[in-house]
Amino acid sequence: MHLILTGATGLVGASVLHNMLAQESISRISILSRRPVKMAEGHDKAKVIIHNNYRKYEKALLEELRGAQGCVWAQGVSQNAVSKEEYLEITHDYPLAAAKAFSTLHSDSPFTFVYVSAEGATQAPGMFTSHFARVKGETEASLFDFAQQNPMFNVYNVRPGGVDWLGQPEIHPFIPQQALYKRVLVPPLNVVYKGLITPTQPMGKIMTELAMSKGEPLQGSGVQMEGTVLTNAGMRRMAGL
Repeated sequence: MHLILTGATGLVGASVLHNMLAQESISRISILSRRPVKMAEGHDKAKVIIHNNYRKYEKALLEELRGAQGCVWAQGVSQNAVSKEEYLEITHDYPLAAAKAFSTLHSDSPFTFVYVSAEGATQAPGMFTSHFARVKGETEASLFDFAQQNPMFNVYNVRPGGVDWLGQPEIHPFIPQQALYKRVLVPPLNVVYKGLITPTQPMGKIMTELAMSKGEPLQGSGVQMEGTVLTNAGMRRMAGL
């Protein structure tokens, strides 16, 4: 199986890549990145494709991606790191452009697109809804609508909570240094408010398996939007946490 991954140098993307590399049934990983991906070095089945314009997918790039059956879109940025306009472009416009491009890779078999959203995303924002929750929710809705109009394109919107990398030391050499407040808050939250936390190891496994699937609607608690949104509670349930 051939999968596409973005955001491989980030925390979520690194956990997904670690799982993809370990999956024997995955024969090829096409990693779209603005810079080299150290974790991919020395792995024959992982190919890093330097890609700088996430609004455009030239014919040559699509030919390289031809045959891919799924994607985990883990590219993202904090709303505090960029302007509101840049956050909208990165969080909404980039994955929508990719979805439209990747939907052409398979005309006669399903393609499954896994978008890394976030707990708190909403399609019904209120006066005090944060910018990230509003934009993530808009992206979920846009991807859902696109999939409804393209029967061979399936989407899952996955909403991690507070991402906990501490229990997966294998990815520590490859991820950005985490902010001090995260290093201080994650351990006690994991004890007092465990349900708000998303451990990276099961998260990477679930996202990989969703990308490998045929996109059937999810069932059970913690699932929304006709089986296409997997909340943190749903992910913890699937992981047996």
